[in-house]
Amino acid sequence: MAAEEVLQTVDHYKTEIERLTKELTETTHEKIQAAEYGLVVLEEKLTLKQQYDELEAEYDSLKQELEQLKEIVSFFSLCKF
Repeated sequence: MAAEEVLQTVDHYKTEIERLTKELTETTHEKIQAAEYGLVVLEEKLTLKQQYDELEAEYDSLKQELEQLKEIVSFFSLCKF
């Protein structure tokens, strides 16, 4: 019986090793997918930040241009031709 118990224990350990190996593989795959998703999110964030910066610069430029036009209109409205 001792030999049979040893074989059962060995089989149990083999089964447990197979289960743990499968679980490790799945977990590793999930972590890789999460990391890839995180990289995509970071890339999107950088792209959006660049777009925001460009739009902000354009806004500042247009705002300054508007102020200059207001000054010109104000100047001409004070002048009587």
